[in-house]
Amino acid sequence: MSTPFLSIIIPAHNEAKRLPASLKALQNFISTLPYAVEVIVVENNSSDSTAQIARDWAETMPELRVISLPQPGKGNAIRVGMLSARGAFRFMADADFSMPVEEINRFLPEGTPRADVAIGSREAPGSKRIGEPFYRHLIGRVYNLLVRLLILPGLQDTQCGFKCFSAEAAQAIFPLQKLEGWSFDVEVLTIARQLGFEVIEVPIIWAYQPGSRMHLLRDSLQMAKDLLTIRHNKEMGFYHAPKV
Repeated sequence: MSTPFLSIIIPAHNEAKRLPASLKALQNFISTLPYAVEVIVVENNSSDSTAQIARDWAETMPELRVISLPQPGKGNAIRVGMLSARGAFRFMADADFSMPVEEINRFLPEGTPRADVAIGSREAPGSKRIGEPFYRHLIGRVYNLLVRLLILPGLQDTQCGFKCFSAEAAQAIFPLQKLEGWSFDVEVLTIARQLGFEVIEVPIIWAYQPGSRMHLLRDSLQMAKDLLTIRHNKEMGFYHAPKV
C-alpha cells in the first residue's frame, strides 16, 4: 500500500453493534476518493466481539489495520492511533459515525487541508444537530462555557468526536497528551494552541446516536475537574515541546 494521504483513526471500545455499518460506509466512501487512505481501528479492552469483527473486516478491506490495546480510555486509543498513523493528515472519528462519512470532505475539500488542526463543530455557522435531547445539549453548552472561560476562548465545540490533524501537528501534539479519558479533546487542543498551531472549527451535520459510553453525571463531574488539571499543566509549561 502506498503512503496514505489520509489516515482515519477510530477508537472502538465495545463497538460490536455499531462498527460494521461504519466500516461499510467508510469502505464505500474511500472508493470515491482520488487519494490513498488508511483506516486504523484502535480496539481497547473490549469485552464483546469488537476486536474479532475488526480483524474479520481487515481480511477483505486492505485499507484497514487493527490495533488492540489492553487498557480502556478513548484518549489513549486516539493517541496510539495518531502516532501509529502514516497519513499526511490524520482524522479521528467516533465509531458510530454520527457525522455522515461524506462530511470528511469538509475538512479536506478537494484534498486541500483547511488548517493543521480542523475540528468538527456542531455550533459553527452552517452546522446542524439532529435529534439531540435538550438536556444533553444544555450540559454540553455549560461545559463548553467552562472550557472557553478557563482554557480555550473562542472555540464553541471542543467535544465533537471528529477532528483532523496534519502529520506535523499530530506528531508534535500527541506525545504531550497526558489525559486518557473524555477530557483529552480539550487537552489536545490546548497543546495545539500552545505549540502555535492554528485551530479552526468546521461546521458539520451531526445526528445524536443513543448508546454513548459516557455516564453523564459522573463523567461530567470528572471532566470539570480535568479542566483545572489542564489549566494547571498549561500554567506549569507541561505542554511545550521539549528543548533539543
